[in-house]
Amino acid sequence: MREIPCHKVASGYASGPALVTKMAISFLGNVDPRTGMVVDPGHELYGESISGKVLIFPGGKGSTVGSYVIYQLKKKDLAPAAMINLRSEPIVAVGAIISGIPLVDRVPSDILQLKNGSCIEVDSDRERIRILP
Repeated sequence: MREIPCHKVASGYASGPALVTKMAISFLGNVDPRTGMVVDPGHELYGESISGKVLIFPGGKGSTVGSYVIYQLKKKDLAPAAMINLRSEPIVAVGAIISGIPLVDRVPSDILQLKNGSCIEVDSDRERIRILP
């Protein structure tokens, strides 16, 4: 097991399989709020579901409506279990906070090298990420 220190943005604990991208995510445009699927054919995660995953990405981009898309995903039980950013920005941070999704940032960039499906625990209140064998 590997443990990584991090910075809490939104409180909580969750675990699940990693879904990793080196590309920023715009929740308004990249993700379908009705299905939780990445629908932008130009995105590295095209065709993937973010539902129940520990979504690992550099940060968000795009419209402030993205915060509401994250909230819609949570209300429909399609949201990520947790999110990890290199550096969170206000759109993703607000979306995670209002939706009760654990969000952490300030992690080493090599986290973007993790394999999809790796088992990850995010404990934002203790400011730690665990990568399980």
